[in-house]
Amino acid sequence: MIAIALVVIATTLVARSDGPSWPPSLIDSAMGQPVTSAGARGVFAFTGQLTKSTFGVYLVDVDAMTMWTYEYVPARGCLKLASARTWRYDRYLENYNTCNLPPEVVEKMIEDQRAYRLQSSESNMP
Repeated sequence: MIAIALVVIATTLVARSDGPSWPPSLIDSAMGQPVTSAGARGVFAFTGQLTKSTFGVYLVDVDAMTMWTYEYVPARGCLKLASARTWRYDRYLENYNTCNLPPEVVEKMIEDQRAYRLQSSESNMP
């Protein structure tokens, strides 16, 4: 009986050409907001596994060029700030890889790199 009812419903839905009978405003709100990937702005949050036994939330603030991680501590039932970092200067580095590199040091490296390039380009000019 259920199978017959499902076939009748499916046939009715396929055969109907005028679309759904409910108001379009309900359809629009049910579809949600469009996803924008290129040039996205704001704060984005992602859940994930931090280590083999810990979980947390990753947050990325695209406008402030900052990311941070909160670790879930089940014994206390709370979130603990695990890390935070700005990548404002990191994006200008060309070849570098290390764990212990604070943003201030990266900023200084970028300034030195730019000064070196400026000096090199001025010395190569005829």
